[in-house]
Amino acid sequence: MDALRTPDARFADLPGFHFAPHYFEGAQGLRIHYLDEGPAQAPVALCLHGQPTWSYLYRKMIPAFLATGLRVVAPDFFGFGRSDKPEQDATYTSSFHRDAIIALIEALDLQHVTLVCQDWGGLIGLTLPMDMAERFDRLIVMNTALGTGDLPRGEGFLAWRAFSNSKPDMDIAALMKRATPSLTDAEAAAYAAPSPDARYKAGVRRFPNLVPDHPDADGAALSRRARDFWAHGWKGSSFMAIGMKDPVLGPAAMRLLHRSIHNCPPPLELAGAGHFAQEAGAVIVEAAMAHFSASAR
Repeated sequence: MDALRTPDARFADLPGFHFAPHYFEGAQGLRIHYLDEGPAQAPVALCLHGQPTWSYLYRKMIPAFLATGLRVVAPDFFGFGRSDKPEQDATYTSSFHRDAIIALIEALDLQHVTLVCQDWGGLIGLTLPMDMAERFDRLIVMNTALGTGDLPRGEGFLAWRAFSNSKPDMDIAALMKRATPSLTDAEAAAYAAPSPDARYKAGVRRFPNLVPDHPDADGAALSRRARDFWAHGWKGSSFMAIGMKDPVLGPAAMRLLHRSIHNCPPPLELAGAGHFAQEAGAVIVEAAMAHFSASAR
């Protein structure tokens, strides 16, 4: 498969990001990148990003997780971050991404996992525990949804998909700065580091068009099965945080998802946060871990 690999020099001296890279060779010889911090035998926070970000999104949460004694594993989906980037848009399907994360979980033999997910990290990540429930103990979910195909897509999502489709060479730094005004110019540029030009952005372009918009769409049945699992089969602990200024997957979408997660407590509402709630950093981790500790007593 023809794939690009972002030069390592693009990742030098990124602000707030001093984590060592790790790699796993998966299907078709493609190399997936992941961060792996903390004690090897500790329970794991598995942090999954979305579009158009990469594991840099978790730089403010990783130290907070480590402070609680957790190990943190944060992969980059294929087409993102330091992972390989197939050049053909059609390569990127929901099953392509999902299978890659499952292979990584199994290769690292991750146990006692807290799934931490947002955006496409949730659309894919929320379909994982039902097929490997013995590995997952907890959930921290931020601005995301399930792509069940039986509910209309919101106006915010439709507008985002149209915008994304109109920008095949999306200016990722400008987008991130607009969505999260608190970012410095250097942080916004770090989000764009993996993609020197449009050839590297096939994965970024593809994600919005993978969201199922009818019941027979690819991935819709899987997501409906996941919805049933979270409502009736999930036995772990859950925590939800909502970036209240998100125009795409904001309060309305998150409250709908909240109703589908068994025994999920009232969400942490982040009044100043937008779609990329992870930029709020430690406050989410601290609130989630306090809830998990209280519920375990």
